[in-house]
Amino acid sequence: MALHDTLRRVTDRVIQRSAGSRARYLQRLDAQKGQSPRRGALGCGNLAHGFAGCAADDKVALAGNRKSNIAIVSAYNDMLSAHQPFERFPAIIKKAAHEAGVVAQFAGGVPAMCDGVTQGRDGMELSLFSRDVIAQATAIALSHDMFDAALYLGICDKIVPGLLIGALSFGHLPAIFVPGGPMPSGLSNPEKARIRQLYAEGKATRDDLLEAESKSYHSPGTCTFYGTANSNQMLMEIMGLHLPGASFINPNTELRDALTVAATQRAAQLTEQAGNYAPIGRLVDERTIVNAIVGLLATGGSTNHTLHLVAIARAAGIHIDWQDFSDLSGAVPLLARVYPNGVSDVNHFHAAGGLQFLIASLLDAGLLHGDVATVVDGTEQGSGLDAYRHEAWLKDGKAAWRAGTPTSADTSILRPATDPFDPSGGIRLLTGNAGRAIIKVSAVKPQHRIVEAPAIVFESQDEMLAAFKRGELERDFIAVVRFQGPAANGMPELHKLTPPLGVLQDKGFKVALVTDGRMSGASGKVPAAIHLTPEALKGGSLARIQTGDVVRLDGEAGTLDILVDATEFAARPAATPDLTANTWGTGRNLFGAMRAHVTGAEDGAHSFGEDFA
Repeated sequence: MALHDTLRRVTDRVIQRSAGSRARYLQRLDAQKGQSPRRGALGCGNLAHGFAGCAADDKVALAGNRKSNIAIVSAYNDMLSAHQPFERFPAIIKKAAHEAGVVAQFAGGVPAMCDGVTQGRDGMELSLFSRDVIAQATAIALSHDMFDAALYLGICDKIVPGLLIGALSFGHLPAIFVPGGPMPSGLSNPEKARIRQLYAEGKATRDDLLEAESKSYHSPGTCTFYGTANSNQMLMEIMGLHLPGASFINPNTELRDALTVAATQRAAQLTEQAGNYAPIGRLVDERTIVNAIVGLLATGGSTNHTLHLVAIARAAGIHIDWQDFSDLSGAVPLLARVYPNGVSDVNHFHAAGGLQFLIASLLDAGLLHGDVATVVDGTEQGSGLDAYRHEAWLKDGKAAWRAGTPTSADTSILRPATDPFDPSGGIRLLTGNAGRAIIKVSAVKPQHRIVEAPAIVFESQDEMLAAFKRGELERDFIAVVRFQGPAANGMPELHKLTPPLGVLQDKGFKVALVTDGRMSGASGKVPAAIHLTPEALKGGSLARIQTGDVVRLDGEAGTLDILVDATEFAARPAATPDLTANTWGTGRNLFGAMRAHVTGAEDGAHSFGEDFA
């Protein structure tokens, strides 16, 4: 199938824009590669330290440079249900590595915070910055020059982007990402949302709410709604960094373990010593990044990736911006409805045909670059993204692959590109005199996508919640929650606002949210202009907006305007909030340098410096 003209045009634009930086990145990759294996250049004392804790036969193999050494970089901890299953993975990987004739060492752990635990808490102000810390921790884990390839164990919100940025900083190493899978389905998502709204209205008790939440998040595995964690898994697969079909197999199952073994075996085959050298820095190119954006749009994925994909691309010397997302959104149809864009969860999505059906449909429509390199090129599944038309299954106790279903098993969840839910993608760019922002429209009904109403200005989500509880918001209005950007307080997610805004919308009021903060992959039925840039602290229009100013948010036309005389608006002094409370407690005092040096949202909100690739 010929490539769609928009896909080709955006890709060409990204290639041209990135020509100099991508060339520098690849030059640095080749220089970093050096001799093979890298540990061959270590002094005797260095090398002795590096394998001192290994078994005797592994010491011999590493000392003689006879076997490849695979790094395990893991985000395991017990606080994240999605990451708890990773406790078992190193032992599985080390055993599989020995059987494959190589060595595997646990190179290092990276931090992994749970946004579900920190929602609405001070700790959420560390969430976005944790991505950069994870990237740095990944670099530290790999800094010993002991490794020939790496396996990355991560799933959730900032963890996979951080691991991938770190992996690309060691772009000369082959890499495979190893997921853990979603928890089995629990309480239905509509019922969970219903209880949350009842609690917001004071019609359900805290015990009722806790019971509902515990039935939703009830076991090891990824949360089953289509937020950032599951968007991450989709991205790793459509970028060719997972084994085909690996994303949504439940944890602690025989197939899940078999896929972990297969990932280890495949990593062993990608090293330079194995003769099939495939470094991640060359595998992830401009076409791979464009494919990732397409996947995000086609599935109505997490708005967090309008930050993360920008930073990930930059780590490989590739420059993308929100206009690229917007242009592709006009051409890429919405093929999936998974909560909060529908009522079903990722287990239902996977059962309906999942990523294999979705990738095949996009390829057949000319909406993906099929000729990209992947971690399974040259295997029995084939090369390029065609390999990802195959689903994983268990055959004689081992992972195997077969052709995915040619039709969706449930068209209320998953549809082909020839019969989409919506002809355009779920994420759009908003522009106007308010700045540039992102809106996720896939979960917003068409009648709610345009709101023109007076603004009510808040400088924290707690201020708005207090106003809601006092009954002051029973009217049409646009909530402006400002000084929530990365430089102000780390750009926390503002999910505490979703239930009250949903209550007001259900009462018939026209409501919306405008903020320089985040809402993430769980953005729901209320229109929300998020990631507004420039942020208020950096001279953005939000610093001058006043309660009573009429604001128009048009999710159809892609505009966001403050309907105030331009001369009058420009003459207003900018608000100067007291942010001292955001600089201390819960470790926030340790992140002052990041707040001071972070880039704007459209530049990825990273703190690495201009040319970190």
